[in-house]
Amino acid sequence: MSKSNTFESELLALIFNNTDIADIGDAGGLQNSATAGSLYVALHTADPGEAGTATTNETAYTDYARVAVARSAGGWTVSGNTVTNTAQITFPQCGVTGATITHASITTAASGASKILYSGALSSSLAVANQITPFFAAGTGISVVED
Repeated sequence: MSKSNTFESELLALIFNNTDIADIGDAGGLQNSATAGSLYVALHTADPGEAGTATTNETAYTDYARVAVARSAGGWTVSGNTVTNTAQITFPQCGVTGATITHASITTAASGASKILYSGALSSSLAVANQITPFFAAGTGISVVED
């Protein structure tokens, strides 16, 4: 069985925009979080895999840190069964030691071995070296499809 198009969109809206899903369980449905918080985008030097955590193959270029993106329409655009980043996601500028980035993930914490919600390969690898600032452009950088 597969999910309906409506439920795919509602599930993504719950995860990325903190929007309730009506008509599941009691009259309140699946509720949003009291505080929406953020999701975090991480960069990886190889596929973290379905069994991996956010630290699996996570890059360690000098000054790297995950980037917080608000769980709201200001952070993520949900359209049908697809989510994209609403604004540009900019990572810290690389210091002395670089890395080649091949994958990205969306995770639940700013650091540590948190769970990966979604991950995937970049359309092409990115060599990050001294003074390079990696970023994902608005609307095209991160794309999650639920199907």
